[in-house]
Amino acid sequence: MADVYACVVHAAGDLRIEERDAVAPGAGQVAVRIAYGGICGSDLHYYREGGVGDFRIRQPLVLGHEVVGRISHGTDGLAEGTPVGIHPATPCGSCAECLRDRRNICAYSNYLGSAARDPHIQGGFVQELIIPADQVRVLPAGLELRTAVLAEPLSVAIHAVRQAGVGAVDGKRVLVTGAGPIGLLAVAALRQAGAAEVVVSDLHETPLKLATQVGATHTVRVGDAEWPDEIDVAIEASGTAGGLRTCLERVRRGGTVVQVGSLPGGDTAFAGNVLMTRELTLTGAFRFDHEFDTAIEWLAGGLYVEPIVTHTFPLADAQTAFDLAGDRTSASKVLLDLSAVGHHP
Repeated sequence: MADVYACVVHAAGDLRIEERDAVAPGAGQVAVRIAYGGICGSDLHYYREGGVGDFRIRQPLVLGHEVVGRISHGTDGLAEGTPVGIHPATPCGSCAECLRDRRNICAYSNYLGSAARDPHIQGGFVQELIIPADQVRVLPAGLELRTAVLAEPLSVAIHAVRQAGVGAVDGKRVLVTGAGPIGLLAVAALRQAGAAEVVVSDLHETPLKLATQVGATHTVRVGDAEWPDEIDVAIEASGTAGGLRTCLERVRRGGTVVQVGSLPGGDTAFAGNVLMTRELTLTGAFRFDHEFDTAIEWLAGGLYVEPIVTHTFPLADAQTAFDLAGDRTSASKVLLDLSAVGHHP
């Protein structure tokens, strides 16, 4: 097996493309030749700040958990060349949360590209990834890999919508704060789930235009005075204290707020008296589980998400890709093309 290249972060601002020894899959594993990887907000935090929330880099970490590719060394039923998506989580399967079918909050789960555990769980921005066979999903015929790479972040968005409660958004007006990739995918998921109206707020015009393209019925530039009345459910996708305050203040009395954006590490001040006096429900949404299969089904069924992918770079240009992905005024979801190390011809 030939050596492969990977995108590795060593510390804040220190991103490298490194050659790694190729490893043959063991029992119960497959090798996947990675085609595309989507740069996530958590990848950006590792690159820019050396950590995500309370999870800090303590050793070199291969980034990436939004990855798709083709089987390069398979097992029975997974032939070479089969296009697959990759579920990035490996829950323990035996803790109380796993036994209650809440595997996404398993305290012992391994997650691709995460510094939550020591040693870190190396990620998927590598040309060939060895992964347990039960973490791969065969992609439906006709679903392009460049679209399928959105299955992981779409799963996060679907889980956030479901955390609002069964039927909570059907026919309702929903607010999404933050029109980054998760916020935009939440818009698409909300419309798919039956939301009658989706209001989106953001600091910048470019993401708000994208929000309209994927289904937002109303957009608000932060600082504008005019807001629609009677918000039933709010999904906080900006990961900021200001976004959370907006959700708590704008949702109707007795309404629900779902926090899916990753807030900064440590304590976050919030409008606790508003929560109390208006009897709001505030709940978290962390990662996903079965939603991954739903996301693939929706993407294969034609869920309109194409505008969310704005740029694609070869692996050699990873630092340029990361720098651009952090610029909300000009980019949304930025992909790495891992099919070749250098520039495309």
